[in-house]
Amino acid sequence: MSCPICAKESDPKYRPFCSKRCADVDLARWLNGSYVIPGDAVEEEEHAPINPDDLQGGAQKPH
Repeated sequence: MSCPICAKESDPKYRPFCSKRCADVDLARWLNGSYVIPGDAVEEEEHAPINPDDLQGGAQKPH
């Protein structure tokens, strides 16, 4: 199997890559958005801030 970044023979330690450098190059491409799965664009919804008290199963704290 060849490295998907540079086409050299892959190293079992970094499989499917040949080196840590190529593995890091691939990770950087994922993190900066270079790899994209085709599809329709989806607008992000705005969410209200989460109140930590609401995460207690709905139970009200005594005042």
